[in-house]
Amino acid sequence: MTTLDQVSSIKRPTLHDELTDRLRVMIIEGVLTAGEKVPEKALCEKLGVSRTPMREALKVLAADGLLHLEPNKGARVRAITVEDLEEVFPLMGALEALAGELACKNITNKQIAALKTEHKKMLEYFHAANMPAYFKHNERIHTLIMEAAANKTLADMYRSLSLRVRSGRYIANMSPTRWQQAVDEHEEMLVALDNRNGAQLGAILKRHLDNKLTTVRTWVEEHSNS
Repeated sequence: MTTLDQVSSIKRPTLHDELTDRLRVMIIEGVLTAGEKVPEKALCEKLGVSRTPMREALKVLAADGLLHLEPNKGARVRAITVEDLEEVFPLMGALEALAGELACKNITNKQIAALKTEHKKMLEYFHAANMPAYFKHNERIHTLIMEAAANKTLADMYRSLSLRVRSGRYIANMSPTRWQQAVDEHEEMLVALDNRNGAQLGAILKRHLDNKLTTVRTWVEEHSNS
């Protein structure tokens, strides 16, 4: 008789998880655009999957707030509205501020070193004016701070909210002035982390997100009127 101790672990993501992740990235990066009906048949053929896992993945993305499921019509990519931003960003700001305070209590020297490495890479892409690569490392920095906070419930809540507006954050272009301001804010974050000053880091993170809201709101307003 097989016991639980003899059951082997799963070594790779399931098809469901991989498919859901692929579709999520396609939405966030604008491959599937806001308002567009998801071409289920074409995607199934392109990705080599059947309709059943495709529809299950679409249900997950609808629960994340990235899609609308329309009865007998399929799924449509959800457009971000100003109302979405003004509802979600203040909550995210509060969660990030709390994460900053907890991170300063719990962070290790190894974790700070990892953050500094990501910051260095982010600066390289900033100076090269490579915004997609810059955002990749920018996002990694925020993820590392959230991990250092060591609070799974907080991280899960933040991730859920972030998904709802992530495509706008990814697509919205920053002006040179705002981009420099964002980099300066990241420099301030590292100083606060080095000093283990949770109140200071929390305030910086909240201000950082408030400024990001201004950028994304402007982009959404311009594109909703176009």
